[in-house]
Amino acid sequence: MSAKPREHDIDDAQTSPTGLERLAVRTLKLTDFRNYAQARLDLDARPVVLVGDNGSGKTNLLEAVSLLGPGHGLRGRPYAELARKDGAGGFAIAATVSTRHGEVEIGTGFLPGTREEGAGRTVRIAGKDRSTGALGDYVKHVFLIPAMDGLFTGAASERRRFLDRLVLAIDPKMRTPLSRYDRAMRQRNRLFQLREYSRACSRGLRSRWRKPAWPSPRPGSTRSERLTALIEETQEARGQGPFPHAVLALHGTLETELSTRPATEVEDVFRILLEEGRERDRAASRTLEGTHLSDLLVVHGPKNAPAAQCSSGEQKALLLGLVLAKAELIKTLEGTAPLVLLDEVAAHLDAARREALFGEILRLGVQAWMTGTDRELFSPIAQDAQILAVNRGSIDT
Repeated sequence: MSAKPREHDIDDAQTSPTGLERLAVRTLKLTDFRNYAQARLDLDARPVVLVGDNGSGKTNLLEAVSLLGPGHGLRGRPYAELARKDGAGGFAIAATVSTRHGEVEIGTGFLPGTREEGAGRTVRIAGKDRSTGALGDYVKHVFLIPAMDGLFTGAASERRRFLDRLVLAIDPKMRTPLSRYDRAMRQRNRLFQLREYSRACSRGLRSRWRKPAWPSPRPGSTRSERLTALIEETQEARGQGPFPHAVLALHGTLETELSTRPATEVEDVFRILLEEGRERDRAASRTLEGTHLSDLLVVHGPKNAPAAQCSSGEQKALLLGLVLAKAELIKTLEGTAPLVLLDEVAAHLDAARREALFGEILRLGVQAWMTGTDRELFSPIAQDAQILAVNRGSIDT
């Protein structure tokens, strides 16, 4: 089903206030993706509002857009699960995207019969096969989905993932050292589980950490710098408005060490901790020291209260403020704002905060993708957005 943009004077909507091409999806084509056998959207650079009943496929469209960037998408599901149930077992997403490099054709998909632990998804950019990481040079996005509502009260691992996405959106080059660290940790833990860890193994793995491997100490400094930049951005951009600023800090053994020692010394501290904790880690069958166990602490700035102790409404506003600040920071650093994907956000905000959100989207000059069941909630931004009706695999203006 094809959805086309409404007649609208969009000449001024194609470029950002900086004069650079605004990041925007211009066409989106899906094949056997989630509940879509075939779908096509033809769009302009304005915000996109997807309206429909629960289960109609609105979030699936946001997920498809998120796969135009690096990573596993906004829901982080295995690729095989994204294929339509009655399809051949694979899926394809094709898009024409306006980027700072000009208009680019991007395609990605998962071939039927592909093993997830093997090749993963395919990526083609401007007709050439590329890695998923290369997508970050063309498409950046930030997102907020209902599953993130418990970010401040849930497991520390979710907050670490939130921080990882922040850092990678700002500096995609950090993906390689992050992957190196994760791979080394998986190997170390696997040896513990097999009861085969020895001093020889320890020396071999330890040599791998002689080069910085984020989130190990030296790149951890970069992590802290990016975090500080986000703090400054949230404080400046949110102020005392409807989306309060957050005070952020990292809590962990190595982060404490980094506050008083040079990163090169903390690298040695980390190696000693791994060596001395070998028997303890063997008993636990996992590594009990490292930045893979750090926590992101969030404080509601104006109230000076831990986010976990705030009301659900305050937490939602605080989280939305962080996402908007992240978009603002990316725009400041690169000159072009990212795509902003917001799933079922408007329904959980009061009227004043909804209007403030729409105002921030227009001020930032982003192509935001928003979903909701009630079209009326988006009336304040209706004249400046493309509103599409989604109904169980079909899309109409």
